Amino acid sequence: MFVSENLGVNEKGHLTIGGMDSVELAKEFGTPLYVMDEDLIRKHAKAYKNSIDKFYGGNGLVCYASKAFCCKEMCRVMKDEGIGLDVVSIGEMYTALKAGADFDKVCFHGNNKTDEELEYAVDLKVGRIIVDNIYELERLERIAGEKGVKVGIMFRIKPGIDAHTHDFVKTGQIDSKFGFALETGEAMEAVKKAIECKNIELKGLHCHIGSQIFDIAPFIEAAEVMLKFIADIKKDTGYEISDLNLGGGFGIMYTEKDDPVPYENYMEKVSVAVKESCEKLGIKLPYILIEPGRSMAGPAGVTLYTCGGVKEIPNIRTYISIDGGMTDNPRYALYKSEYDALVANKADKSKDTKVTIAGKCCESGDLIGEGMPIQTAVPGDIIAVCATGAYNYSMSSNYNRIPKPAVVFVKNGEARIAVKRETLDDIIRNDI
Repeated sequence: MFVSENLGVNEKGHLTIGGMDSVELAKEFGTPLYVMDEDLIRKHAKAYKNSIDKFYGGNGLVCYASKAFCCKEMCRVMKDEGIGLDVVSIGEMYTALKAGADFDKVCFHGNNKTDEELEYAVDLKVGRIIVDNIYELERLERIAGEKGVKVGIMFRIKPGIDAHTHDFVKTGQIDSKFGFALETGEAMEAVKKAIECKNIELKGLHCHIGSQIFDIAPFIEAAEVMLKFIADIKKDTGYEISDLNLGGGFGIMYTEKDDPVPYENYMEKVSVAVKESCEKLGIKLPYILIEPGRSMAGPAGVTLYTCGGVKEIPNIRTYISIDGGMTDNPRYALYKSEYDALVANKADKSKDTKVTIAGKCCESGDLIGEGMPIQTAVPGDIIAVCATGAYNYSMSSNYNRIPKPAVVFVKNGEARIAVKRETLDDIIRNDI
C-alpha cells in the first residue's frame, strides 16, 4: 500500500510517481530531487474548488496556502485552476507577482508584517490583508492614508479551539502568537476600531486552528464560534461582516497510521453547520474562504535520494545514509514527523528491515526517521521518501553550505524542471 494515490510500481519493479519511473528521474536530474506530480496537484485543486461550488453555491474562494510549497510554477498552476493564494511574506508576494497572480484573490497573512511588506501589499492591491494585531491595524491605516487608498482587511481571530494536533502547529487556542482573542474582548475592540478607520474596509474574519488535523469536529466548532462572533458584531455595532475565512489544516496520509477525512466530506459537513448557524443567528451566509496547503501539495511530492552507505550497529540499529537530510526536509528534526520510505529500485520487494535514515549534515539529529520499514538497501540504491510535497522545499536551508535540490514537475509522461538545483556559486552569491 502506498500513502499517495499517484505512486505505483512498473514492470522493472521501480517506484513510479505520476506514471514516471523514479529511478530514471534520479538518473536524469540527480539526487536529492524533489518530484511533484502536477496532475495530482490539479486534482486536489479541482476537488476543493468544486466543493465550494457545490456546497456554497460558488459563494466562496479557495486560496492555496503557498507556505506549504511556493515557486513560480506552483503559483501558475493555481491561477490556471482558478485558485487564489495565501501568502505570508514579501518573498511569497514577489513570487506570486512574477508568476502573474491575480492579487484580488490573494490573502496576506503574518503576525509581524513590516512596513515594507504592508506598503508592498497595498501597492499590489492585495484583495485581503489579514490583520493580526492592533498595531498592524494602526500602521495599515496610516500607510493606506498616505497612499490615498482604502484597503480591504480581515481580522485573524483565535476561536479557542483545541485542534488535537502537535503543539508546534496549534494556532487556534488563546495562547498563540497569532491573532485576536475572543475571551478577552480584544477582538471586539479591534472590530470597533476598524469600523471607525477612514482608510480601512473591514471585509471579514479569519481563523486557522492548526495543521495536520484529521477530525472534522474542531473545524465545525471553529465555524460556529466565528459565526457567533459575526452575529455579536452585528448586534453590538450594526456592522455586517461579509467574508469568513475558515483557514486550512486538513491532514494527509504520511504513513498507514494516518486516516485523513476526504475533503468533500469536510466541506459538506462544515457547510451544513455554517448554513444552520446563519439561520439560527439571523445573519446572512458569508462569502466563504478556505486555505488548504499541505493537502494540495503534500501527497503530490516524493523526494529521491541516493544511498551512500549502510552502517549496522548490532542489537541497536541500522543506519542508511543519504545524500540529503535536514537541509531538504527538517520536519523530523522539528516535529518527529513520520514518513513512509522505500527503496525505489526495489519497490516490488517486501519491506524486510527497519532502519534509521540519516542525513549528511554534521548533526546527530539530522534524520529523516527512525525505525522505518524499508527494503534492504545497499550503497547506490535510490531511496524514496513519500508525501514530501509540503514543508520540505519551502523549509529547506543551506546549513553546512549544502546546495538546495532541484524541483521537477511531472505531467503526462514528461518531466520538467520547475526550480533549478543550486550551484556552488549560488551558495556564495551574497558573500562579500
